[in-house]
Amino acid sequence: MSKLELRAASGLAGLYALRMLGMFLILPVFAVYAGKMPGGENHALVGLAFGAYGLTQALLQLPFGMWSDRVGRKKVIYIGLALFALGSIMCALADHIIWLILGRAVQGAGAISAAVTALLADLTREENRTKAMAMVGASIATTFAVSLVAAPKLAQWIGLPGIFLLTAALAVSALIGVWKVIPNPAISRFHSDAEANTSRLPLVLRHPQLLRLNYGVFALHAAQMAMFTVMPLLLKDIGGIDVAHHWYVYLPVVLVGFVLMVPAIIYGEKKRHLKEVFVFAIALMLLAQLGMTLWLPSLTAIVLWLGVYFIAFNILEATQPSLISKIAPTAAKGTAMGVYNTCQSASMFMGSALAGWLYQHYNSATPVFALCTALMAIWLLVAWGMQPPLPVKSQMFHIGEDWSGNAAELSAKLGAIRGVKEAVVLIEERVALLKVLQDGWDEAAAQQLIAETN
Repeated sequence: MSKLELRAASGLAGLYALRMLGMFLILPVFAVYAGKMPGGENHALVGLAFGAYGLTQALLQLPFGMWSDRVGRKKVIYIGLALFALGSIMCALADHIIWLILGRAVQGAGAISAAVTALLADLTREENRTKAMAMVGASIATTFAVSLVAAPKLAQWIGLPGIFLLTAALAVSALIGVWKVIPNPAISRFHSDAEANTSRLPLVLRHPQLLRLNYGVFALHAAQMAMFTVMPLLLKDIGGIDVAHHWYVYLPVVLVGFVLMVPAIIYGEKKRHLKEVFVFAIALMLLAQLGMTLWLPSLTAIVLWLGVYFIAFNILEATQPSLISKIAPTAAKGTAMGVYNTCQSASMFMGSALAGWLYQHYNSATPVFALCTALMAIWLLVAWGMQPPLPVKSQMFHIGEDWSGNAAELSAKLGAIRGVKEAVVLIEERVALLKVLQDGWDEAAAQQLIAETN
């Protein structure tokens, strides 16, 4: 990567990290602290407040990305970060659960994920884009782990309003970083590998394998939000641990989950058993949710099931984007990821809202975990019939700006190269998108054809 690309990738990864830190920090403490404010005795309203962020995020994520194509990436990012900061301040000042719900909705309205991804695509060459996206992904995973450990102690020091003020400060810092650190793109254009295209939505929404994955991410994150709606209460009531020390539980289970995820992913990718690893992780998640439904008599049981949960969660969180990349039609990868991310955001609202209602109605966490168990059981059935993905990876090549040849003819020539499973030349984007075998494809032949366009 060039210095400019490294600066852009590291800067945008940092932007993601700052923004996601603001979102993740409330996960392990929200239910306890929100329950203490006026109106918080109604767990259904606490669930709505917890999930309101996901609702507005789901509604605005794709429109904001498309808006950035017209008005500019940075303008949309500035607006999104300003909304996130405003919503955080509203949450910090909220004196009733209803105001907290409104503040969380405003936070979610700062839906900049698609615009940030598009800006990253503008600032990186095709051959380096995957590395840049991986840097962003790593920053999100790290931020999630850090938040689970840091949030309980932070909440003890500054309370939930203090955490929201901290998230507002992080959003302002991120805004300044975009202004001062992130370079302006020389050329801003649409990128099919990174952005959603409305004309390709029917193709993605009718694709049976992608629909399985969309349900999967919905189930995974609905269960995550449902669990965090009640787990802090269980750690306090059953485990006898005050909120400030909940990290004693989260730290070891998260570390175990990360450590055991790595060999599972390597085995799935290298040995070409990605579907088997994926289905095994869903079954493991089902076991964790069933265990939480049927047997939570003590802190030991909570730690046991949380350990199983995080092993499964980390594997599933890592494998699903890889499966999207392998399965999605080459020219619709960005659209497929956009729909996938929207399903994830919508699930955050549905999971926490339903969990809050169930806990309020039954005064027990058992129905919440029963709901999660049902989601996982359906997912296991859905994933069982999934076609094993081909052992492929994506490759991108830049087409010369002055080249005026026949795009269909070049696509056919690239598609005929040994090891190329799919090839499409998008002349308006000046790019050739290929899906190739992970091993044994003739890269030199593809590079020779591409060189003729430059």
